[in-house]
Amino acid sequence: MNEYTISILFGVIAGTLARIYMFRTDYRQYPTYPHGMIIHLALGFIAASLGSLVVPSIMEQEFTAVTFLTLAASQFREVRNMERKTLTEMDSLELVPRGASYIEGIAVTFEGRNYLVIFISFVTSFAYLAVNLWAGLVAAFLAFLVARKYMTGSKLGKIANIEQKEVTFDGAGLYVDNIYIMNIGIPARQQEILQHGIGFTISPKNFDARMTIGNLGQRQAILHDLAISLGVYRDSGTPALVPLIKRDLDDGRIGVFILPQNKNVDLAMKVISQVPTLENAIRMPTETKEKGSDKS
Repeated sequence: MNEYTISILFGVIAGTLARIYMFRTDYRQYPTYPHGMIIHLALGFIAASLGSLVVPSIMEQEFTAVTFLTLAASQFREVRNMERKTLTEMDSLELVPRGASYIEGIAVTFEGRNYLVIFISFVTSFAYLAVNLWAGLVAAFLAFLVARKYMTGSKLGKIANIEQKEVTFDGAGLYVDNIYIMNIGIPARQQEILQHGIGFTISPKNFDARMTIGNLGQRQAILHDLAISLGVYRDSGTPALVPLIKRDLDDGRIGVFILPQNKNVDLAMKVISQVPTLENAIRMPTETKEKGSDKS
């Protein structure tokens, strides 16, 4: 048996197990089971193998072998493009679509997690060869903790407060608390909305959060996760029953109006708090530093 066989096998196992664990925190109902998982597990195994092979290649001065990492990077970018294309096509069939921002966030996540697997496998294999088996186990554990920190982003509950509010009509105007949602003039539809609809307000904790939750992509992500978790009381061709989010221009709060199949308020609030804060929706205007004007 080659002296590097065990270290490579050790790194592959650590990386593959890490990829399996990462599925626990993937976005709801994606990838599909079981075929979508098989594809991503296979890619995770390949990534783990590449990470494990780097250290033996360097020790044997086979530096050309390391160039395979660049090839892997291009392949993982294709994974990102594949996920984006697939989800975009699927989105047109959703009663409450994810939206382009959410889709891009999912695609980036699936690409990034393969790089995390490479990192875990590399660190595990290196520690095993440099010290011993126990050092490899410790390194794998520490690398996993680092990866775990970066494989999940912030949640909406960390930047905003969620409260249930009453859904009311003022004439034909539909309101959640005092936030105007839309105009519904048909009495039968008004009755359906009052019977099935629930409303929430999401209040930002600071000015940065106000800009983030105001992003249209972030709002659509909230509606989609609610529809996936609670169901939605609507069908195609019923615009009056479409879930909506509108913004209070004065204080930055947003009003959430949904018509769920499962009218569970506590679950709905939990779902909203667990909605990921989309990376391309995050805004930090308070971090902007004033720059002095250029002097001639």
